[in-house]
Amino acid sequence: MFNVREFIDNNVSKFVFSKKNDVVVESVLYKYGSYGERTVICCSTQCGCPVACTFCGTGNNFIRNLTVDEILYQIDYVIKEKVLKEIETTQKIKKFQIMFMSMGEPMFNFSNIKEAIKELNKKYPNAQLLLSTVGLKNNNTLNEILEISKKIKNVGLQFSIHQADEEKRNKLIPYKNKMNLREIRDYGIIWSNETNRPVFLNYCIDGNNTSLEEINRLKDLFPAKYFYLTFSVICNIDKENKLKSEFRDLEFINKIANDFLKDGYNVRVFDPSGQDTIGGGCGQLWFVQDFLKNKR
Repeated sequence: MFNVREFIDNNVSKFVFSKKNDVVVESVLYKYGSYGERTVICCSTQCGCPVACTFCGTGNNFIRNLTVDEILYQIDYVIKEKVLKEIETTQKIKKFQIMFMSMGEPMFNFSNIKEAIKELNKKYPNAQLLLSTVGLKNNNTLNEILEISKKIKNVGLQFSIHQADEEKRNKLIPYKNKMNLREIRDYGIIWSNETNRPVFLNYCIDGNNTSLEEINRLKDLFPAKYFYLTFSVICNIDKENKLKSEFRDLEFINKIANDFLKDGYNVRVFDPSGQDTIGGGCGQLWFVQDFLKNKR
């Protein structure tokens, strides 16, 4: 189905799946300790992305949605070629996570993702299936997400918010037809109450979104009862596609995380391996840029 290239840095592998003159997408595999201990796969749902987050290497280049088979192929390939070379079966993985959070905005392709979720739940019943979105304003899709989350207990939901200030968030995530923070909060509480599971929030710290006012606004908007927080480093690439970490003060990020922990939040800090070598971090999805240059 695809031509596949693999790039490795210790316990992280990036896979580039391509079809000549059609699409190129990326998936990332993280191994924590061993595949049997914890395995995380981040897969793409679109080739390119219309949302155009300013820190993301995908840019404002959208080619098309991926089919159900193309979504599943990424995951099955990674498992067959890497994970099952180390362990006998995925059933033995203690913590197994499949995340729709590589290239693309999942809500734009939810009809195909919904079918992929059903198939993945059959194939890998011990896998947690996390849908990560900026939160599009689409009531039909939001209702569908809620319904499948109630039917399949392994489905999780994460919102990429990254800013506590709406004006700043709109600059960082310029796509107009998205939910504001209060709408995300209100929907998140409904989702959490109806599924009996927490909603995850991803907040990339860039040194410009952690004022006392912004921290307090986050706490006021998103109660610890319903929302778990992930504080991430900002990963980026420059115009020459050279890797760099935009903001990576882990001591500072951990200080912010500890402040939330004291107030009863479930918090983790995410500093992905491979961000300075193979582009294993959030936003480091640049192969689509090369693909478009060659296609032109």
